Amino acid sequence: MSLVTTHVLDAAQGRPAVGVPVVLAAQRESGWQTLARGHTDTDGRVRELGPDELAAGVYRLTFDTDACFAGAGFYPEITVTFRITDPTAHHHVPILLSPFAFTTYRGS
Repeated sequence: MSLVTTHVLDAAQGRPAVGVPVVLAAQRESGWQTLARGHTDTDGRVRELGPDELAAGVYRLTFDTDACFAGAGFYPEITVTFRITDPTAHHHVPILLSPFAFTTYRGS
């Protein structure tokens, strides 16, 4: 399993958000470096996203929510920026999504 995983739930429909494009990037001195790209599966998860190891640092997941709501949502894209302090720990970053709101948390 990847060190970073995610799960997208469509709270408006009460089911997983399928096919949402997700990009994992790392903050570098020169700017953001894309590390991996994926799409949510039929369970709304991206289980394999990026390398098995990541150094401590600042990372972000960008979710193309326009793909989920066909351009009808308020947020065309959601970016969640987070810090990895323990490079050996698994980091699960899920979002709960609706056309006009979202929330995120550090999952397990």
